[in-house]
Amino acid sequence: MLIVGLTGGIGSGKSTVARLLAGHGAAVVDVDALGREIIAPGGSAVQAVIERFGSELAGPDGGIDRPALASIVFSDPDELAALNEISHPAINELLDERIESIGEAGATDVVVLDMAVLTESTLGRNTRFPYEVVVTVEAPPDIRLERLIERGMTADDAKARLASQATDEQRREAANFVVGNGGGSDELADATTKLWDALCRLAHERSA
Repeated sequence: MLIVGLTGGIGSGKSTVARLLAGHGAAVVDVDALGREIIAPGGSAVQAVIERFGSELAGPDGGIDRPALASIVFSDPDELAALNEISHPAINELLDERIESIGEAGATDVVVLDMAVLTESTLGRNTRFPYEVVVTVEAPPDIRLERLIERGMTADDAKARLASQATDEQRREAANFVVGNGGGSDELADATTKLWDALCRLAHERSA
């Protein structure tokens, strides 16, 4: 299988591209969802997060109060780094499990890891099945900010979240493919189809 790291800043349309690739036949692993899973009730990182950030983050269901945690880490780079030290190894363990299951099923040649912080982290790299190709999705900053506000974020929270992530230039340096998402949905669908064709060619070349 060809394992692809798909990234892009919040509001860029990364997850839309992931859904389009899934429609073409890719197996998509939502790495952000794995991040939520490890701090949900029974999650492998719950206790470590409470020990590091305080018992007030413990939710009534036994998981972590995610909005409270976000309010701490997304405005403080040191606190975000501390969370990443806890969460990223736990997420990578789950990634290995999911990718192994996909390989055993044998239903696709392309696995896409939908991950916001590919550039900023070792997610998807320090694993038994590291990604081999990187795709980044881009959109103009003003459009991304508008999308986040439409989702219900305040302007200040949206700007803080944007500032906490890598820049487009940093993502581009790591990318093999760049998908622009500053136009309409039809343009994005066409760009994703071309991307899919290129990924399939790479997958077939690897298996030849």
